[in-house]
Amino acid sequence: MWTLKKPAPVKLIIGILGCNADAVNTAVEMIKAKFGPCDLESPTWPFSHTEYYAEETGAEIVKKFVTLEKLFAPDKLAAIKHKTNKMEMKLADMLTGDLSRPVNLDPGYIEPSKLVLASAKNFSHRIYIGKKIWAEVTLIYNKGRWMTFEYTFPDHKEERYHNFFSQVRDKLVQQLRE
Repeated sequence: MWTLKKPAPVKLIIGILGCNADAVNTAVEMIKAKFGPCDLESPTWPFSHTEYYAEETGAEIVKKFVTLEKLFAPDKLAAIKHKTNKMEMKLADMLTGDLSRPVNLDPGYIEPSKLVLASAKNFSHRIYIGKKIWAEVTLIYNKGRWMTFEYTFPDHKEERYHNFFSQVRDKLVQQLRE
């Protein structure tokens, strides 16, 4: 008889696109209130890789990543995506201005071998994980570096992101050992 293994816990990471640094900081505080303490935060970087979000989020978008201190089960990703979608709606009501989506929250997780992101949109490289949510392996970690795919978002191909994701991966490996 085959023995099924329970997956190891993973590190929740949330990408935050915002219309400005204040909106991103408000989102970080909401994330902490909803999911608990954050243990790692990236710098807030300018985001100019696409015009896709400009109408909803503005012309001068910034991006930041946060990770949650507490590890979680990977099968919770679809439920977390629903929570972050509700948080986006709440942030849109809270933040002033005429933008329909001043903050975009993109949850995912890092495990030692990969970065997985959740999406409400299906695509050829995404797998349905339940609750009207799909997931994709955005990056893999192999031989000491992050490797991209043809479909990897352009910003996720940047070295500064990879450096931060490596810090997250190192923190996760440390937590799994403890």
